[in-house]
Amino acid sequence: MERCLASLEDARAGFAFASGMAAEDAVLRVLRPRAPGGSRGGSPGHLIIPDDAYGGTYRLVAGLLDADFTPVDLSDRSALEAAWRPETVAVWVETPTNPMLSLVDIAAVARFARERGAVCVVDNTFATPWLQRPLSLGADVVVHSSSKYLGGHSDVIGGFVACNDPDLASAIGLVQRTAGAVPGPFDCFLVLRGVKTLSLRMARHCTNAAAVVEALCAHPAVAGVRWPGLPSHPGHDVAARQMRDYGAMVSFTVHGGAGAALAVAARTRLFTLAESLGGVESLIGHPARMSHAAVVGSPLEIDPALLRLSVGVEDAADLVADLRQALDEN
Repeated sequence: MERCLASLEDARAGFAFASGMAAEDAVLRVLRPRAPGGSRGGSPGHLIIPDDAYGGTYRLVAGLLDADFTPVDLSDRSALEAAWRPETVAVWVETPTNPMLSLVDIAAVARFARERGAVCVVDNTFATPWLQRPLSLGADVVVHSSSKYLGGHSDVIGGFVACNDPDLASAIGLVQRTAGAVPGPFDCFLVLRGVKTLSLRMARHCTNAAAVVEALCAHPAVAGVRWPGLPSHPGHDVAARQMRDYGAMVSFTVHGGAGAALAVAARTRLFTLAESLGGVESLIGHPARMSHAAVVGSPLEIDPALLRLSVGVEDAADLVADLRQALDEN
């Protein structure tokens, strides 16, 4: 599995982990960002993360690892420059981000970090190597939750790290071997099984997402839609340049705030209320109370009127009809 996934990311080295968070933890252990006087001791290092980073990443960085970090809009060069410090060790990129689907120019951020002696890490879970290959765009490290699109069937938990630099590979491999957060053989089998249909699934996911977005944009109960394929999306040009297609994650806000959003999520029939993503079935989630509950009260807090869709591979007309009936009562 490691050789297979590394080849998909155009990487020389790949490392399998028991979860996406275990993969992230391994990379951060190697980079060692921490606050001055932090619990691990040693020289402090600084990390730049997206200002809408995944809630689990924020919890790991801000809580468990006691890291010194700055959240920033990575699409804004001036904001990135303002956040930079001499002790910055890495820029952590998600693109598209979860759940706001913001886009980051990987090549530009990777070049920015490299010129200053830092590492660029890209979480490629949402896009998958079928849609974009960060290492080919200049990133140093790629991380995945293989529980999502790589596995594709919501029946496995796993993580993956890919890189080309021999020193980074050696250090990440040492963490993998020593800390023990590795997948079992059957987990690896399930991911390999999923990868066999990755291209087929991603093509259908993206086509269905486009149909869902068109319906959402036309519905009066919807206040706004975020999807990289929309020309109005602020990162659309970046997505068109560095991605094969625009992905199957869609976020939208509804009129009426949190109560209205929760009511819509409760009324869907084909979209299952669940926190995960990337499987063949369609899911709907309320990030403020689910995947991003950890960032409530922080600068990364999510609008409670926002819903996140993981658009599956079912019949597109059925998915559109389900969302319309759920929205019609608002």
